[in-house]
Parts: sequence; C-alpha cells; structure tokens
Amino acid sequence: MEKQKTTFLSALKENQDKLYRICSIYSDSSEDSKDLFQEVLVHIWKSMSSFKGNSAIDTWVFRIALNVCLRFKSKHTKNKNRFIRLDSMTISYVGSEVANEKDSEKLIALRKCVKKLNEGDKAIVALYLEGLAYREISDIVGLSENHIAVKIKRIKSKLFNCINKIL
Repeated sequence: MEKQKTTFLSALKENQDKLYRICSIYSDSSEDSKDLFQEVLVHIWKSMSSFKGNSAIDTWVFRIALNVCLRFKSKHTKNKNRFIRLDSMTISYVGSEVANEKDSEKLIALRKCVKKLNEGDKAIVALYLEGLAYREISDIVGLSENHIAVKIKRIKSKLFNCINKIL
C-alpha cells in the first residue's frame, strides 16, 4: 500500500499540470475542469493496484485520464440539454502569462479550435501539445506511431485553417 501511495504521488507530482490541461480540453468551464481533474485522480488512485509496470507510469496515467475524459464528455453531452447553464460570469484558468495581446488571441483561438476537434483527434493533440513523443502517444491511444504522425500532420492543418478563420 505504501509503494502504491508513493508511486501515485510521484506520478501526480510529475504530471498534474499536464493532466489538468487535458481535462480542460474536454470540459466547458473551469469548474468542470476541476471536477474532471478530481475524477481522473480518483480513477488513477483506484487503479494503482492494477499497474503492472508494463508501460511507463506516465503512459498509464494518461491512458486513464483520456478514458475518464471521454466518458465524462459522453455523459456531459447526453445531459447537456437537461440543464440551463448560467453564464453570467466566467472565470477561467489561462495558464502561464501570455507575452502580448496578439499571443493571447492566438492562444484563445487555438483552444476554441481544439475543442471543435473530434474526440480522437482531441486526445492526440492534447498529448502532442504536452510534449509527448509519437511513440508515447501511440502507446496511450493504441494506434501505430506512423498513424499518429499522419494524424498529427492532418490535425495541424485543421487547426491552422480554423485559427486563420477566427483571426
């Protein structure tokens, strides 16, 4: 049990910012991002006993995070029409400070465009933007490394076109 706790805390320390950013891609508000992040952590903790070490802990953690995010998105989409969201005030986490207003506009446009992608492409681009290598991404999403490279090239093209339309 102590080893699981140490492994969990180490994985969390190493990946918490990346996990939160992935959660924010799959949620519509900062509150949803926080809830989703907590849900991801709970699932990781509950699954610690099943970690066999066949892959890197980071790969295993990202795989769980993506599965939880995809289930959340699916449930959230089904229930979306049942609730009216009050958007009178929105406070969102932007992350590190942006150098200037133009960079801020580009970052906002990128986030909007990423949210428009299908769930598979969203998962791949989220991991790519976190700096994971193609091999790691392929291990997490279950596609070949070559397929990941092709998909990333296509996703970049989609994002470039989307951002240019917004700006």
